Amino acid sequence: MGNVHASSGAPNMAPPPPPASPTAAGVADVSSPNEIENPGPLEDIHSKCKNIFPTCFDGARIMLTRGLSNHFQISHTINMSSVTPSGYRFGATYVGTKKISPSEAYPIMLGDVDPTGNLNATIIHQLQPCLQAKFGAQVQNGKFTVGQLTMNFKGSNYTASMTVANPDVVAGTGVMVLHYLQAVTPRLALGSELAYQKGPTIPGGEIALLSLAAKYATENYQCSGTLGVSGIHLCYYQRASKQLQIGVELEANHRMQEAVASIGYEVDLPKSDVLFKGHVDSNWTVGAVLEKKLNPLPFTLALSGLMNHTKGQFRLGVGIIIG
Repeated sequence: MGNVHASSGAPNMAPPPPPASPTAAGVADVSSPNEIENPGPLEDIHSKCKNIFPTCFDGARIMLTRGLSNHFQISHTINMSSVTPSGYRFGATYVGTKKISPSEAYPIMLGDVDPTGNLNATIIHQLQPCLQAKFGAQVQNGKFTVGQLTMNFKGSNYTASMTVANPDVVAGTGVMVLHYLQAVTPRLALGSELAYQKGPTIPGGEIALLSLAAKYATENYQCSGTLGVSGIHLCYYQRASKQLQIGVELEANHRMQEAVASIGYEVDLPKSDVLFKGHVDSNWTVGAVLEKKLNPLPFTLALSGLMNHTKGQFRLGVGIIIG
């Protein structure tokens, strides 16, 4: 929702599941390499690496969250910053009663709004066991600026997706993206992306771009990459231990003649109720976010720091999450 809670990484703070018994582990080691499972959507191919990078913020933030029921939660956020827009935002999240698994329930509706009416909203629903729909909308300054619909079809060993953004039949403008990711082996998945955009601001009136993607994943590490006309995006993720995760990312755009390499890490200390994320990139930008639960109080303290050594800029953020 664009607040401290969103950058806190709270969903990643859950402790890892307990180790399986020697017998169960032995069975998993034998059957796992022969099972080809669904690789997930292509848009999440780099998410495992990117999730360990910190989301730095600037200024002061206070967020109060309250669960009104098992399915409904609201939040109040106050942001004070000289860089990002300051002010108050109200957020709400609803999780439905249609359970797909013990950890999944639909529909999911979430969004936030400020006093001027600027709105961000997302709806996710599992229409069929293999078909999921996701709709996102954004309203800024009283105008409907973003409308995006994504359909994900999940097969036994592949995922096909279609996204349509800002379609305008009258003006003949819009964006359509097709994704396909196929699990070739239990560890290797290959896919492609076709993006098509039409509009008066595009040279020639329309453009289509094709990209290729690959992901190789094991229990402790994952390599992923996308290669397209404009450039290349590579990610490497590794779980070094129960407390430490490391990620390396490279983004190169030959049209812009620039490339950025980043290294990120996450340290999770459940016994100390501390979560620390940090990163450094080839532009000499260093950032980190520290979160500390102030037990037994229902408070979480978040400290953020971001420094660009080349430009000599430093930004500090302090946040308090209540609830």
